[in-house]
Amino acid sequence: MIAPIPFDGPLPAPVEFRPPAERILGGDPVQRAWNLHASADGRFNSGIWESAVGRWRVIFTESEFCHVLSGVIAVTGDDGSEHVFRAGDAFVSPAGFTGIWDVREPARKYYAVYE
Repeated sequence: MIAPIPFDGPLPAPVEFRPPAERILGGDPVQRAWNLHASADGRFNSGIWESAVGRWRVIFTESEFCHVLSGVIAVTGDDGSEHVFRAGDAFVSPAGFTGIWDVREPARKYYAVYE
């Protein structure tokens, strides 16, 4: 049976990770993710993500929708444009985006990724 997947129910064990060491620019951005849904073909995933304070280079091969639940995330494109997102803000990092993610306060967000 296929049913809606609530994001406020009991969570599975998270996966903990860091960006590759060569991309970390500051802090110790330990991250955790609870992937709550994966499509059968593996191209669409959604869930909850959180990160400790830190900065790292990003290279998006996927498009990702984000809805910030807490914390502060600054995203700076290689073109120099900077956007600061706080609780309640939503944004998309499109496939092909390159730049820097700077988690300035421990952050938590909902995500939906399409690869």
